[in-house]
Amino acid sequence: MITKFRIHEGAAVSEFGMACQRIIPWQAQEGQEEPPFGGMACFLPAGASSDPDCHDQDEVMVILSGSGSLDLAGEKAGFTTGDVVVLPRNQEHVVHNPGSGTLTWLSVYWPLHEPKRTEGAEGTA
Repeated sequence: MITKFRIHEGAAVSEFGMACQRIIPWQAQEGQEEPPFGGMACFLPAGASSDPDCHDQDEVMVILSGSGSLDLAGEKAGFTTGDVVVLPRNQEHVVHNPGSGTLTWLSVYWPLHEPKRTEGAEGTA
């Protein structure tokens, strides 16, 4: 069975200070196994910045349209349409859109779910 849908801001919901459309995993049929990674399309309005984010997942951003910049754990870098930006896990990051149009990118991250942290796990034998 072929599953097809469109990346579109109208299908996005507010998350992380911008509009996000979850695309992986999609509405799977019952009994289907979850994929090992997730993906979402992100739409950041002109002049806006995303909320600060930090997660125990690696992430790759594929810039679909626009130009912007990224603050990653004190480091800054610019990017534009066609660039691929790699964000290592556990590094706080904020995306900025200084442009006049919406900045759009596809984020792919893994694992699909953040590993569960157990309280008091540090320093135990």
